[in-house]
Amino acid sequence: MDRKKDNLINKEIERQFNIIIDKAKDVVTQDELKQKLFKSISENKPLKIKLGIDLTAPDVHLGHTVVLNKLKEFQDLGHIAILILGDYTTRVGDPSGRTKVRPILSIEEIKKNAETFRNQVFRILDPDKTELVNNSEWLEPMKLEDVINITSRYTLARLLERNDFSYRFKNNIPISIMEILYPLMQAYDSVVIKADIELGGTDQTFNLLTGRDMQREFNQEPQVIITFPLLVGTDGIEKMSKSLGNYIGITEEKDIMFAKIMSISDDVMFDYFKLISNFTYSKIEELERNVSEGKVNPGDVKRKLARNIVNIYQGKNSGEEAERIFNTKFKIGFFDKELINEISRPFKLKPEMFKNGKIWLIKLLNEVGYARSNSEARRLVEQKGIKLDNDILSNVDLELGIDELRGKILQRGKREYIKFV
Repeated sequence: MDRKKDNLINKEIERQFNIIIDKAKDVVTQDELKQKLFKSISENKPLKIKLGIDLTAPDVHLGHTVVLNKLKEFQDLGHIAILILGDYTTRVGDPSGRTKVRPILSIEEIKKNAETFRNQVFRILDPDKTELVNNSEWLEPMKLEDVINITSRYTLARLLERNDFSYRFKNNIPISIMEILYPLMQAYDSVVIKADIELGGTDQTFNLLTGRDMQREFNQEPQVIITFPLLVGTDGIEKMSKSLGNYIGITEEKDIMFAKIMSISDDVMFDYFKLISNFTYSKIEELERNVSEGKVNPGDVKRKLARNIVNIYQGKNSGEEAERIFNTKFKIGFFDKELINEISRPFKLKPEMFKNGKIWLIKLLNEVGYARSNSEARRLVEQKGIKLDNDILSNVDLELGIDELRGKILQRGKREYIKFV
């Protein structure tokens, strides 16, 4: 009888393990994860799964959904989802990946962002199975002696191992004590809630590992950390972020959402398929193979992606309706300034691009990725395939100043747009 019970437990461990690690980048460690699952299943005691969210922006975007969907899977497996809204840590600002001090939001802005986030997050999570907490509950009442107690458990040398801190230290770029406190504050969250597992993007690896170390210092069993790939934003370069303007919000109008997905580059399209769509792996592999072999048009495949994602967050058949609106708005000769502004890929103008305050149009097209050579750029201009704020640029010798470009939209063909920032 015990053997039969052991077999059932082992099968359930394997089932849950395979669901949990699906789409994950790293698990620290897989053996510890299996041990925690064994204890949970054999004792019928759910695990506490932690996900911390910064409140620098109000909206849930598709980048958030990578980890939020995984948290929902944990809920479906019977575990406890603990979503920590970092209303206190946001006052400090997560320095992860930053090469300079991050602007600080007011308490009023953070509260407003928290309320919006709460309203949107339950499009994904089950509200009846979610513990939603603010870390100000335990961080705000702290006295100086409490802070000293936490900081005494970690060394400055360890903190300076972080890539962003290390870079800034070597290049004499200021690092505030406040920023150094951030990973310790996030780590202490894990101690307070006694997290079994913490989820996060790959850019959060250091902070999550610090949580493991901090739990050991407080004589707790260290949390397993599971990291996931970062979803690239509509610019095709940086991770999706509201502050960078390259995000796709899950509550945006369906036609805007559809159009933004259509604006992503072909080379990142399949990352979206793999990370946030509900297509099977076999179907994604088939689509990817057909595109690479030239059997199907990438644009048609991207439409499948856009329909699928809009249907997930806006409801059944919303994707098809969004596509009809998209087709109407982008018919030949139509230029919807408001919509174009929403879906344009941001491109940062840099002074070094300009010589004597001007940049040659052909060089600009290469810089933004619209062409791979001067000859290709010339052909685009000669064929009247380039517009600036809907005005055709047909002079291959044209030079443009930074003030002529700032805030303007550069268009290639019918559906590729860049907004200069």
